[in-house]
Amino acid sequence: MASLEDYDEFGNYIGADLDSDDEDQIPQDDYQQPPQHAAPLEGFDDEPMPVPEDNALMEVDEPVHNAVVLHEDKKYYPSASEVYGEDVETLVQEEDAQPLTEPVIAPVKVRKWTVQEKDMPETRFDKSFLLNMTAFPEFVRNVAVVGHLHHGKTALMDMLVFETHKLAWDSDHETRYTDTHILSRERGISIKSSPMSLVLQNSAGKSHLVHLIDTPGHVNFVDEVASAIRLVDGVVLVVDVVEGAMVNTEHIIRHALQENVKITLVVNKLDRLILELRLKPSDAYYKIKHTIEEINVLISNINPDPDLRLSPENGNVAFASTDMSWCFTLRSFAQMYADTYGDLDVNAFSARLWGDVYFNTDSRKFTRKPADPETPRSFVHFVLDPLYKLYTQVLSEETEPLKATLKELGITLKPVMYKMDVRPLLKAVMAQFFGPTVGLVDLIVEHIPSPIQGAAAKIEQIYSGSMSSERAQAMKSCDPEAPVMIHVSKLYHTTDAQSFRAFGRVFSGTVKKGMQVRVLGEGYSPEDEEDMAKAYVEDIWIAEARYNIPAEEVAAGNLVLLGGIDASISKTATIADSEDQDDDLHIFRPIKHMTQSVLKIAIEPIAPSELPKMLAGLRSINKSYPLVATKVEESGEHVLIGTGELYLDCVMHDLRRLFSEIEIKVSDPVTKFCETVLETSALKCYADTPNKKNRLTMIAEPLERGIAEDLEHGRVTMRMTPKERGTFFQDKYQWDLLASRSIWAFGPDESGPNILLDDTLPSQIDKKLLGSVKDHIKQGFQWGAREGPLCDEPMRNVKFRLLDASLAQEPIFRGGGQIVPTARRVCYSSFLMATPRLMEPIYYVEVQAPADCISAVYTVLARRRGHVTQDVPKAGSPLYTVKALIPVIDANGFETDLRTATQGQAFCLQVFDHWSIVPGDPADSSIKLRPLEPASGQALARDLVLKTRRRKGLGDQIAVSKYLDDEFVLALSASGHADLLG
Repeated sequence: MASLEDYDEFGNYIGADLDSDDEDQIPQDDYQQPPQHAAPLEGFDDEPMPVPEDNALMEVDEPVHNAVVLHEDKKYYPSASEVYGEDVETLVQEEDAQPLTEPVIAPVKVRKWTVQEKDMPETRFDKSFLLNMTAFPEFVRNVAVVGHLHHGKTALMDMLVFETHKLAWDSDHETRYTDTHILSRERGISIKSSPMSLVLQNSAGKSHLVHLIDTPGHVNFVDEVASAIRLVDGVVLVVDVVEGAMVNTEHIIRHALQENVKITLVVNKLDRLILELRLKPSDAYYKIKHTIEEINVLISNINPDPDLRLSPENGNVAFASTDMSWCFTLRSFAQMYADTYGDLDVNAFSARLWGDVYFNTDSRKFTRKPADPETPRSFVHFVLDPLYKLYTQVLSEETEPLKATLKELGITLKPVMYKMDVRPLLKAVMAQFFGPTVGLVDLIVEHIPSPIQGAAAKIEQIYSGSMSSERAQAMKSCDPEAPVMIHVSKLYHTTDAQSFRAFGRVFSGTVKKGMQVRVLGEGYSPEDEEDMAKAYVEDIWIAEARYNIPAEEVAAGNLVLLGGIDASISKTATIADSEDQDDDLHIFRPIKHMTQSVLKIAIEPIAPSELPKMLAGLRSINKSYPLVATKVEESGEHVLIGTGELYLDCVMHDLRRLFSEIEIKVSDPVTKFCETVLETSALKCYADTPNKKNRLTMIAEPLERGIAEDLEHGRVTMRMTPKERGTFFQDKYQWDLLASRSIWAFGPDESGPNILLDDTLPSQIDKKLLGSVKDHIKQGFQWGAREGPLCDEPMRNVKFRLLDASLAQEPIFRGGGQIVPTARRVCYSSFLMATPRLMEPIYYVEVQAPADCISAVYTVLARRRGHVTQDVPKAGSPLYTVKALIPVIDANGFETDLRTATQGQAFCLQVFDHWSIVPGDPADSSIKLRPLEPASGQALARDLVLKTRRRKGLGDQIAVSKYLDDEFVLALSASGHADLLG
C-alpha cells in the first residue's frame, strides 16, 4: 500500500516500483469501463476471467475492462459516420450559417392566394344535372358580364349565386363571390376575370346551363375582358344608370362589335335615382331613357346596323339593382301583374310599358297622346310608381303600416326581421317582391345565341385556317363527334400558385380526361411546326369561381378548365387532338387587345443570387396577365411593360408574393417610346454587304395618317391576297396599283405599323435574283423596325421603299449573314436622313368630379403637360365629366395628385389613347441639357432620347455616318451635304 511519501507535490508517484504483470500489452477498449469494485452491469455474470494457458498468451485479443484510458483517447460521443452511416456526407462549420432571424426548423408554409370553398357548397340544382347538360349545346349559353368600374358586375354575379346556392347572406359585408384573388378582396375591385357556370331557369321553367365570366371593370384590366369576349357568344353590359356610358363602356362596346358578339344591356342601380338623386318618377324615366340612348349612340357610331339597337320593348334591356338583388325586364314585370290580376296578355301589356305610351286612368286605356300634361307614361305608372312606393314604405320605419302593405303584396316576413337595419330589410322585401331573376335569364336565352347558332360567326372571326376545310365545318356545326379543337384564351393559377389551369372553349369534339392532345402556341403554322408540344389532359373541371366541379368529359360548345396542359402556353393556345394527324391544321388567331402596354419598370432582385427565382416568377407572370410583356435590354436589365400604374402594382404584388417570394428592387416608371419620320429621306441611302459583293438602296418616308391603326387592328394583313391588299390601299388611301401590290412586309411583326415596299423595276433588276434574298431583306427590315436607331425603341408610321439592289450571282455571296445586317443598316441610314422624331404614348383621362372641383382638375392637368378636350355636366346628376389628354410619362402619380387637390372628390381613369410626336429634334446635338433641370419646349425630345440611351447603356452619339459606308460619307462631305450626317 503506497503512503503519501511515495508522491511528490504534483501528485506524481515516486515510490518503489509497483508489481506489474509479465503479460504483453493488452489492447485498450475505446470506451472507459467502470472500475472493478463497481457493481456488475445488468445482464453480465460476475465471474472471474479464465486465465489463458501459456501457449495462448500471444493470441490474446480480448480487451481488459479495467485498462487505463488516456484523456485524449477517451471517446464520449459516437462519430458522425457511426451515426449516419459511411455513405452520408457531413459538414462541420466554424459558425452558424443560418441567420438568427430564421427559425432552425421553418414552419410549414400554407400557400393560399385565392378564396376557396372547403367543400362543394350545396346548390339548388344537382351537379350531375349540370354535367349532363353540357352534352346539349342548344340549352347552353356562353356569356361575359362586362361594364365599367363599380357598375355592379360582381354584384350581379352574387345575385345569381345566392339564387342557385344555399349560402348564408352577410348583411355587413359584400359577398363578392367571384372575386377570389386576395388583392381583389383587399382593394374592392375585380383584378381577374372569373368564370362561373350555373343552371338557371327562364320564365317558362326551362333550365339552361349558362357559362358566365365575370370581368374586371377597371380600364387597366381590359386585357381580361378581351380574353373573356374571345370565348363567348354574347355579353351582358352592366351600366350604372347615374354614371351612364363611361370610358371603359365605350372600349368594351367597340371590342364586342369587332369580335362580332351580341350585346345585351342591364341598366343597374335604379335605386340610386330614388335614394341618392331623389328624382321624381317622371324624371327618373328620362334619366333611364337617356342612359339607354347613350349606349345606342355609341353602338351606332361603330356599327349603324339597326338590329343592334338596344331597347326595353325589344327584350334586350333589363333593369336592376344588383345590390338589392332584384332584376326585371318589361315582360317579367308584366308577368307579375298577370300573376296578381289573372287574365292579362303579357306580351301585349309589356309592349305598352315603354316609350311614349300613356295610360288613361279614367278610360282604362293606353294612348299615344297624354290626356293632360300630368298624365304619366305607362312605364312610370306601372313600374316606377310601385317601386318608389315600396322603397318609401320600407324606409319610413313604421312597422304596422309596412306589415299591412306587405300583406297586400303577399310578402311575409318573420317578426324579428322588422327590427333589422333598413338595408337588409329592404333586400329581404325586394327579394320576395321580385322573386327569381327569370327576366335576366329570358334576356340571355333569347338574345344571346347558343353555341350551335353562334359557332359559325365565331369561327369565321377567330380561326386562321380555311373555312371550307373539314375541321372548320365541324367547328361551325359544333360537332361533338369530330376531332377535338379547343381555344384557350386564359390561364388561372392554382390556389398555391405553383401551376396553371387552362381555360378555354371546346369548339368541336369531346375532350376526355387522360387523352393526349397537341398544344399549338401563337407561333405555330403548318409550315413551321416548332411551337407545338404534346401533353395529356390530366383533369377537366367546370369552373365555379371558388370551387370546381370535376368532369370526365365535356362536349363541344362549353367553357372548360383543363389541368396538365399549361407547360408550353404563355398567352393563348389551340388544343387539337393528337390522334388526328391533319396536315391542314391552323391555330385560332391571337387576341387583338383594345389597348396597349406602354408603362415600363425595370426590376432586379435585391440578392443577385435570386435572379433564377425572379426569372421563373416572370414566366408565371407572363402566363397570368394577358397584356404584360417582359423584355431584357442590351444593358441586361429586366423590363416589365404594363397598361398602367395599378396594373403594374398588381403584377409586382404577384411576382413578389405568389410566384417568386423574393425581395425585388423596382425602378421609377418610364414609358415605351416609338420612333418615326416627318419627311422623305433627303438622299437615297445605300449600304454594301461586308463582302462588298451586294448593295441595297432605300429611302424612308412617313405613312399616311390612319394606316398604322388599320395595321394594328388587323383590318389589313399579310394573310390577304395581294389583290385584296391592293384594293384596300387603293380605295382607302389612294395608293397606285403597283405600290399597293408590291408590299413585302409589315414590321416589326405581322401587324406592325411600318411597311416595306419593293419599288424596284423589272427592267433594271433581276426580280428572280431579288426574290432569293427577299426573306433576308424582310428580316433586316423587321429587326430595324423593332429597335430603331434613336434609342432602341420600335419604329412607327414609317414606309421603307427598296429602290435598287445589286446582288452577287453566286448564292454563297448573298446569304442571310451578308444581307440581313446590311438591310437593317440601310433602314437605319434612310430613317435618320428623313427628319427622325420621337413619339410618346398619350393617355385619355376621364375625370368625374363635382362642379366646384373643376378648376383644381385644370390646374393639376396643366402641371403635367395635359390639356382638357371637353368638360360636360352629367345629365341628371350633380357631377361633371372632364375629358383630357396627358402624356403617359407625366401621368405617374397623377391620380394621387388629383385626389389631393380635390380632397378626394375627383375620380379619374386613364387609358392609352394614341401616339404623339414629342416636340423638338432628338438628334440635335447643339441642345445643351442641364442636369437636374426639367427640359422644356424644343429640348424635350433630345432630353428623353439621351436619358433612354443612357439607361440602356448606349452612347450619347446618334450619327448617320455610323450606318453609312465610308465612300458614301466622303462623297457627301465633298458635295457639301456634311450637315446631313449629324
